[in-house]
Amino acid sequence: MTTQTTAIASVHPRGLTSGGVPRSRRSTPRRFFARLPIRILIAVLLIVEIYPMLWMFLGSFKTQSEFLNDPFWALPKTWSLDNYVEVFDSGFGHYIVNSIIVVFPSLALILLFGVAAGFALEVMVWKGRGTVLLLFLAGIMVPTQMILLPLFTIYFRTGLTGTYWPLILTYVATGLPLTVFMMATFFRSVPREIFEASTLDGASILRSFWAVGLPLVRNAIFTVGLVQFFFLWNDLLIALTFTNSDALRTIQVGLLNFTGQYGAVQYGPTFAAIAVNVLGTLLLYLFLNQQVMKGLTAGSVKG
Repeated sequence: MTTQTTAIASVHPRGLTSGGVPRSRRSTPRRFFARLPIRILIAVLLIVEIYPMLWMFLGSFKTQSEFLNDPFWALPKTWSLDNYVEVFDSGFGHYIVNSIIVVFPSLALILLFGVAAGFALEVMVWKGRGTVLLLFLAGIMVPTQMILLPLFTIYFRTGLTGTYWPLILTYVATGLPLTVFMMATFFRSVPREIFEASTLDGASILRSFWAVGLPLVRNAIFTVGLVQFFFLWNDLLIALTFTNSDALRTIQVGLLNFTGQYGAVQYGPTFAAIAVNVLGTLLLYLFLNQQVMKGLTAGSVKG
């Protein structure tokens, strides 16, 4: 019996079917067709995401007549930078500068106050911190459209209209609730024993925050900062409400200048302006991609 079993095993070794075909090779077609719906879905999603960007980039090199004759598939007849030259000759660079002046100070204040508040609400123990956190959560539920008119009245009466301050203050106020909530979640994932050990070593609460807390949630700060940056940089409603002159308009409001009378659009310069806007944010995301991925998983589990 043992000799017969050994002979069968030598003829049909593990990994081979009775016909002598490797099991992995036999299951390959079945595995391929089982994964085919997922691959088709991924391909469709890639087309949906990539094609608009490719269409925008190609359209930025077309003339108005080329775009109207075949707006979707035809390549530009001549690859000229005239549309980009026209964009910057129209003062679009000034809109970019305005966006930088408004967005980066707002982002710095949001991160400074939001990270500190998240640390205070989650790590520090004091009476009423749960109520304060609920107030910040309530701020997430308030629609931005509801507060624009009251804020405009306040800024007008205080003489802040005609400056960058209405945009900066509004951006900070609307960005803090989400930032505080997210940072409190990230600090909740940090083991409390780390902060207790730093306190036993003689560190003050401020030193524990700067030397212990911030390094542990560094990737989370990158993630929150990038999310808030996209919100601020792509904002149109707030910037359109609180800018009353062309000298203060941001990049999103400046894109409206390429729409002429009765809705006529200069498609080539418009697509070129959009391409300039998208290129900067895309490069920033690609540069910080790894930190964002680490930050997204930092608060998913309790340490």
